[in-house]
Amino acid sequence: MVMNPQFVPRSASQARNTSETAVQISWGLDGKGQTEIHTSIPFVDHMLTLFGKHGFFDLTVDAKGDVEIDDHHTIEDIGIVLGQVLTTALGNKEGIARFGFASVPLDETLAQVTVDLSGRPYLVYQVDLPTRYIKSFDLGLFEDFFQAFVNHGAFNLHITVQYGKNPHHMMEAVFKAFAKALDQAVRRESRVQGVLSTKGAL
Repeated sequence: MVMNPQFVPRSASQARNTSETAVQISWGLDGKGQTEIHTSIPFVDHMLTLFGKHGFFDLTVDAKGDVEIDDHHTIEDIGIVLGQVLTTALGNKEGIARFGFASVPLDETLAQVTVDLSGRPYLVYQVDLPTRYIKSFDLGLFEDFFQAFVNHGAFNLHITVQYGKNPHHMMEAVFKAFAKALDQAVRRESRVQGVLSTKGAL
């Protein structure tokens, strides 16, 4: 009996090991939002847990890096591997909706995220934080995270915080909106035959 490809769960795993980091990620796109996140950076654990939960992604992240020097290498390499895993899990992108948009409030903050799984990496990141730090963690590193994710996942991503005051709220709203937008974009759409592009490829 051949299983209908519309119901085959899409998932992938990928590891990246360098002299600076060791990152292992498993990602199920058609999940229930179950996560197991260990990055050694608590605020990043919090954001990736939110991402999995609100995107209904089953996500396991195990990342170790030279955080005694800086968090940058770990953050960037997590983004790289997430992009690689997404690319593998999506395969030829047949039957997906391709586009996603979400607008998410959190108290005084409103974040909007738009995704196009176009095969063309491009990031627009408009997040004007009142302060860059949560405890000792530099929130500015999330731009590097999203750039690495976009480059290796080959998609178009626009992130805008319309307004906000609390930097924790602002980043949390961004990750929730990103999760919702990406969930829409990867979703199977029965009306799509092949890929959703006049070129015939994404």
